[in-house]
This record gives sequence, structure tokens and C-alpha cells, in this order.
Amino acid sequence: MGNYSEFQRVVNILSAKTDFDANINVSVFETNIRIIGGLLSAHLLSHKAGVVLEPGYPCNGPLLRLAEDVAKRLIAAFDTKTGMPYGTVNLRHGVPKGETPITCTAGIGTFIVEFGTLSRLTGDPLYEEVAMNALYALFNHRSALGLFGNHIDTNTGKWTAQDAGIGSGIDSYFEYLVKGSILLQRPELMKMFREALKGIEKYLKKDDWYMWVSMTKGQVTLPVFQSLEAFWPSVLSLIGETNSAMRTLHSYHQVWQQYGFTPEFYYITQNEAGTGKESYPLRPELIESIMYLYRATGDPILLEFGVDILKSIRHSAWTPCGYATIKDVRDHRKEDRMESFFLSETTKYLYLLFDTDNFIHNQGQHGTLVKTPNGECVLDAGGYIFNTEAHPIDPSALYCCHDMPNYNLHDFNEFKDKEELFKGVHTKKKLTNASHVEQQEIVTENDTDVVVVVDNVTIVQKIIVQEISPIDNVLFDSQRMLERFRKENKYPRNETWEKHFELLSCRAQRFLQRLSINGEFFD
Repeated sequence: MGNYSEFQRVVNILSAKTDFDANINVSVFETNIRIIGGLLSAHLLSHKAGVVLEPGYPCNGPLLRLAEDVAKRLIAAFDTKTGMPYGTVNLRHGVPKGETPITCTAGIGTFIVEFGTLSRLTGDPLYEEVAMNALYALFNHRSALGLFGNHIDTNTGKWTAQDAGIGSGIDSYFEYLVKGSILLQRPELMKMFREALKGIEKYLKKDDWYMWVSMTKGQVTLPVFQSLEAFWPSVLSLIGETNSAMRTLHSYHQVWQQYGFTPEFYYITQNEAGTGKESYPLRPELIESIMYLYRATGDPILLEFGVDILKSIRHSAWTPCGYATIKDVRDHRKEDRMESFFLSETTKYLYLLFDTDNFIHNQGQHGTLVKTPNGECVLDAGGYIFNTEAHPIDPSALYCCHDMPNYNLHDFNEFKDKEELFKGVHTKKKLTNASHVEQQEIVTENDTDVVVVVDNVTIVQKIIVQEISPIDNVLFDSQRMLERFRKENKYPRNETWEKHFELLSCRAQRFLQRLSINGEFFD
């Protein structure tokens, strides 16, 4: 949107903070997608907003250091018998005493985008390996039908909630398999998704809807559409399944037209909003799918869908102080509450749907050349990956700071070969790194300060940040945990899957259908 001055002001405030040392309990899931994801995205966008950069950018910078500081505080959650994380940690003391080992599927499988990005930028493999280990663990605990339940005991590996679906408590696990595979060029993640998709298509899909079923029997347990499930067409668009995605999107849009909004629960067989689930908290999932599918197909009807959503929100949710949750979609009564994801996601996807010339939509026509400790590197080459909180990550930046894996994607033996090819079809801009960083006033933080962040990621709502009494400090060694994971090797890597790069070159959106090689895209 071009509001660089406000971006710079906030970056200066954040840059004055040295760490997140605070005696509070936080949700591992929410802190990752909101705090780490937000910091990484802001770090990678800093050069576009005229922020003073440190030497070595994008492999260095205050926001990157803060993101790593937070990740180091979350990493203790993964120290379980299975490698799947606890749901809560204390930012100062680690996992609280008596913390339940039961975590939702999304709370286990929604780390690879942020942790993978962090490892690639810092060169520390810890974060990516830990996130991958959790994904392998979760995948190996799928049912005989290839389905995943809603909640699992991270110590025993036993499922405690066996409803399988694509909505609340599970959703972003599937999203991150696809986005992680594209962002990090990991075909094994796409293979995991394809395997999961088989069970979804066989047992969950009924016509163009997706039900909730028993993960062990495949029988329908809940014939509802949850508003959170509206993200699904966006994921299908990323793997080239645009026809199926469009059919499902039409079904979801019909619900919007019926009420002017999508209720939290919609009973498919009765064609009505679920009792006690009639609200619409300004969720982004439907407009997210519309934006992705418009980028994939260019179908003008999707712009009409976007206008429908824009008009409904403007007409019924507007207040003099912001936009309010719709308490009941049947009569459009308001609730005095505006979720943070409305600004982070809903408005962002709406804006990007109609702003077709936005830099986010770059299809590789241009890039920005930067100098890093590893030599020259191209940023802004397109193909941005949004994390589940809609924070965009520039995939080209990940290969500025981290050596490519020990395989050759397109037989480019030298960076020079890539550079010459890139020069022939793209325009490069020079970005000069600042030789110094302006001194910022240090901001101190009281340990009792509390930031409350709430999102309904599981069926059971939970306050995710709260003040607590001090706990005995236990020294945690993350490297020792990683060495244990490697030694135990409970979930061996599938080397065959890791080499299936054809999985990453399927029919997909134009702005994601090219592989990124050391930060550059090629057809």
C-alpha cells in the first residue's frame, strides 16, 4: 500500500527490543504464525520500505535476530518422546510444569514455513529439522485409512480426538505441507500431502463438500461446513487442481450469498447455520481462496465474489471505530469485537485481489540484486509464500544465506551460469546496504506485561497468553534434543520422495509454477 513511513516507525520500535525474555505462557502455534512469521516477513520486506539495513542483509538484521530469539524460546516444546510439540511454553522457563501433552494436529504441523525460513536465513539447521521431524512424526501416526485426527498425545502418539476433517484443529497442517514444499523445495512434503489427499478425497469429500469422519472407520460424524474450511480451494489451486477448487468455492460462496456471511458451522444436509455457531468473526478463508483462484485462472466471476464480500462487510460490519464481528449471520447483529486476523488477513487478501499490479504478484519479470556474505543474490523474484497468518515470505531470499542441498535441480554447476541466464530475461535493481545502523533507544519491558492473542484454531477455545507465577528455571539444550532426534531416527526420511522434483512442477498458479534456484525463478 506504500505506507513506508509507518512501516519504518514500527520497525524502529521493534529493533530497539533485544529479546522476548518474559515470564509468560504463550501458545506455541500462535506465537509462531503471528510473532515469528510477522517478524520474518517484515525483515524480508524491509528493503522495499527504505529501512536502514545492516551489512549482510537479508542474512542479518534486528528483526531476524528477534525472530530467532522467539524460536529458541519455543523450541523446548518439541522435546517430547515423539518430537511433536506441546501446545504451550513459558518464554523464560520452557514447558510449564503439568502442561498437557495433548495438542491439535495444526498445532504440530504448522511450523515448517517459519522454521524453515529461519534456518535458511540464519544457516542454523535446528529449526527446519525440528519442524520436519514433527511433520514426519505426525504423518507416521495417520490411521490405516490415511486420515488424521484432531488431537493427539505428543508423548504416547495416541489420538485423543479422532474426528478427521480439513477444518478447525487440522487445517493449516495440510496448508503447510504444500507451502513448505514450494518454499523450501522439499518434494517429500508434497508427497505427504498427496498421500493425505487420497484419504480426504475418498472419505471426506461428498459431492463438492467435505465432511468430518471417523479417522479409523471413515464414517461421517459431522456433516457440516466450517467457515475455516474455506481455505481449502486455495491449497488446491497451489497444486494445480483448479477445477475441483472452483467447484468447492462455488458451494462455499452460495453459503455467503444465503446469509451475507459464512457462519462458523453450516449444516450441509439442512442448508442452515449451526445452532450456537451462527457468528462470522470476519474470517479471511473465503476471500483467501478467491484471491488465489483469481491469480490461477483469471476468471472474472471471482472478482464479483470479492465484491460480494466487500459489500457485505462494509454494509453490516462497519462501525465508527473499526469493523465488528457479526454475532449472528441470520440477522447481522454485531458483537463488540474485531479479531486481529481481520487486518492481517481478510483486508490483505481483499486488497491483493483487486490490486493486480502489486509487487506480490510479480511473475519473475524483475528482481533486486543484493550483496551478501555468499556473494550477489536476487530478491523480489516473485512467488511469495504466505504463512497461515498472511505474512508473505520471499522464497528467493532463502537461498541468499543458505547453501543449496546436495542435489542439483537443473544442472546449474555454477552461480555464473544462472546469473547469465537470469540477466537475459529480467531487470535487476541494485540495492546498496547501509554500512551502519542508527542507534535506537533501548526499551525495557516489565515481566508482567501481557499481550493477548486469541484465535479459534481448535474447537476448544483457549486463552493462549497469560501471566503466571515464576517456575523453577530448567536449562534446556536444544542441540542435545536435535542430536537425540537424529540418533533415534524414529521417522526415517524417505529418500525416494525427497528426489521427486516433478511433484513441484505440476500445473499450478502462474506465479508459483517455476522452481526457485538460488533465489531466481525459471520456467
